[in-house]
Amino acid sequence: MKKTLIICDFDGTACSVDMGSKIIDRFAGEGWREIDRAYCTEEIGSRLAYTRVAPLFRGTRGQMVEYVHATATLDPYFEDFYRFCQEQGYDLKIASDGLDFYIEAVLRKYGLRDIEFYANSVTSWHGEGIVIDFPHLNSICGKCGTCKSSIVKRLSEQYEKIVYIGDSYSDVCPARTADLVFAKDILYEKCHNNGTACVPYENFRDVMEHFKKSVEC
Repeated sequence: MKKTLIICDFDGTACSVDMGSKIIDRFAGEGWREIDRAYCTEEIGSRLAYTRVAPLFRGTRGQMVEYVHATATLDPYFEDFYRFCQEQGYDLKIASDGLDFYIEAVLRKYGLRDIEFYANSVTSWHGEGIVIDFPHLNSICGKCGTCKSSIVKRLSEQYEKIVYIGDSYSDVCPARTADLVFAKDILYEKCHNNGTACVPYENFRDVMEHFKKSVEC
């Protein structure tokens, strides 16, 4: 029997802060702000932005993970929502255009390592620069490092319903292909402008309450 799958963005969604931006701000050298500006104005996609910023990183994996542990916090209701999903028989996966090492570190910090996630992969640290691979790249488009739309489409074959939860630029395309969308911040604005139906939310308590009402009905 096919089930419901909930696909959740990480930075600014499952994680209360944009950990990717914080990592870049803390460990990337001069020049990253211009790259970020080009990304935010949609002049370049995240794959190209990552390719340009990777040589600017300064620091070891250990230093970055230590910074993540000291800085990252999950949405205050994300753990409750995950338990709720388990109780209801919903599958929950994370799809992120961020970097795998800090997502893994945060999930480990909160004892949630069993949550499957998709993200860009840092394969090596050189002290001066890192190497980023893109295992979930869409070779046809190539704009995002992680093509969340491809992930949604592929997984939709295994599930009866796909729910998407996000907040930013990389969530716009997958929101168009999901059956139900929860949106805030940039994603909500984009959905409002392009006509994608969505449910506004502030945190995972809002999402959980929406599901509870649906279950009760």
